[in-house]
Amino acid sequence: MSDVTNAPARDKPAGLSKGALSWILHQGSRDAYVVLITIYIFAPYFSRVLVGDPVKGQATMADIATAFGLLTALTAPLLGASIERYGPRKPFLIGILAIMLPLLMLLWLAQPNDGPSVAVVGLVLIVLGVSYNWGDVLNNSLLSRAAEPGQEPLVSGLGYAMANGLSVSLLIFMMWAFVLPGQVDWPGVPAAPLFGLPTANHEPARLSGPMAAGVMLLGAIPFLLWTRDAPRTGLSMAASLRHGARLLIDTLSNLKGHRDVATFLGTRMLYCDGMTALLVFSGLFAAGLMGWGELEMLAYGISLSIFGVLGGFLAPWLDRTLGPRRAVQLEIFGCLIVLIGALGMGRDRILYFWSYDAAAHAPLWNGPLFRTLPEVLYLGLGLLIAVFVTAQYASSRTLLVRLAPPDRIAAFFGLFALSGTATVWLGSLLVAFATRIFQSQVAGFVPIVGLLALGALGLFFVKGGNREA
Repeated sequence: MSDVTNAPARDKPAGLSKGALSWILHQGSRDAYVVLITIYIFAPYFSRVLVGDPVKGQATMADIATAFGLLTALTAPLLGASIERYGPRKPFLIGILAIMLPLLMLLWLAQPNDGPSVAVVGLVLIVLGVSYNWGDVLNNSLLSRAAEPGQEPLVSGLGYAMANGLSVSLLIFMMWAFVLPGQVDWPGVPAAPLFGLPTANHEPARLSGPMAAGVMLLGAIPFLLWTRDAPRTGLSMAASLRHGARLLIDTLSNLKGHRDVATFLGTRMLYCDGMTALLVFSGLFAAGLMGWGELEMLAYGISLSIFGVLGGFLAPWLDRTLGPRRAVQLEIFGCLIVLIGALGMGRDRILYFWSYDAAAHAPLWNGPLFRTLPEVLYLGLGLLIAVFVTAQYASSRTLLVRLAPPDRIAAFFGLFALSGTATVWLGSLLVAFATRIFQSQVAGFVPIVGLLALGALGLFFVKGGNREA
């Protein structure tokens, strides 16, 4: 017997409306900020160049992520609950744009010896992180208004696909236009960087801020014009906050009598924190551990973004074959094993035990990047992590659907979102603490291993979510 109750099917409109397409574009244009700034381009530049020490840089970035993660955890759940009582989201989203766009442009000025201090840039990154997370809450709350009834899963999935495709396109453009020119003599590659921007002063990394700002602004225009906003309810913002606080309390009360869902959500806080920290710090960890610059990090980001799509195909197959609970466990354990292997890599070693002397070995190829065996192996491990991380996010949603009562799905998805933000700062805090104590990037990642292991083990105490007969 299946442990899932199927909801009645709804007729689906033939095509997507202009408002739905605008929402999809808005989602994709916002998420480009995450790839360019927080993971692959600016964060590694901040750590490796502005701070000037990969170990100290990782600890500093962990402090920044802890700060905006904690502020998000304290404010985002109340914002999400209150905005439903207030009504319109677009005025707040315009305000968030007014905060983020100038600050993203300001990142262009972040130079080692002739620009804002590390402390000022760190404060800018904190404000950007909180603003982005608030915007995410507001944008997600308009999904049901952008999509026609029955189209929500399609529109949501296309939003992630747009984010992935747009991010890959931007990374490829940056590589083609600014990093490869002058380094390779390949057909189609410009002889010199476009707009006369050399790489001597890390222009590609600094340009990631203005590029993220431009894409975000362009994606917001159709959204503001054509996606339906929620109507005013008549409540003031103060009254909406009071109603939102009561709604949060009511939502938490839904856990009474649902032990397995409560156990799953508590366990998810552990492994979700680990996964979030892994994503946030993967770029600067690779840059510091392997000594990669802008070219390698662009290629690394492109590769991981493409392979992450495979996780979206792996998850439903594992859900059907093993059941979503075992699928999530397998995906976490897979990520855990690969991560442990990656921590044993370096430019001069392979999997902890084998030393490697680049001077004693011929390059694997004559290209401009990934020329040594440790680099290629580390890249392969990163690709596997991208697959498992993406699959875990998808299977976790499926598991909640299988565990939650069908008549309270919306309330439990509110708790699901809360479990992803309530302790989102914890992984970053542990990374910062371990990095500083042991003065090692590798040691800083050990708490992530612990969070993933605890999360995977905690799922053994969850009943349900098994394979359907």
